[in-house]
Amino acid sequence: MVILAVRNFMLLLALGCLLIGCGAKNRPDGVLNEDKMVAILIDIHLTEGFVQALPIPYDSSKRLYPILEKEIFEKHAVSDSVYLQSLQFYLRDAIKMEELYARTIDSLTVIEKRVEQPAQR
Repeated sequence: MVILAVRNFMLLLALGCLLIGCGAKNRPDGVLNEDKMVAILIDIHLTEGFVQALPIPYDSSKRLYPILEKEIFEKHAVSDSVYLQSLQFYLRDAIKMEELYARTIDSLTVIEKRVEQPAQR
């Protein structure tokens, strides 16, 4: 009787661990954490907007953007391959990616309001 109870307990424990392990979406090594990812996304979108606003031909902006993008990765001490791997990881989870972009958009909105505020005075 005791052996059966222990066996059932161990079976339930193993099943519970399996369910918890499958349900958790652990971030693998080499994937940026969410805060770092949002910070990079903010800088990427600011840079894209900056390049699009420049009064230069499209061909010139296509050459300029990769240079500025490289500076973003240097600023954050991240390689482009780590960024792309992280982006692919987060894109697999639509809800998580939506959360990251909501944070990114919120931050961009705050930055936009700060820029507009002095102009209103």
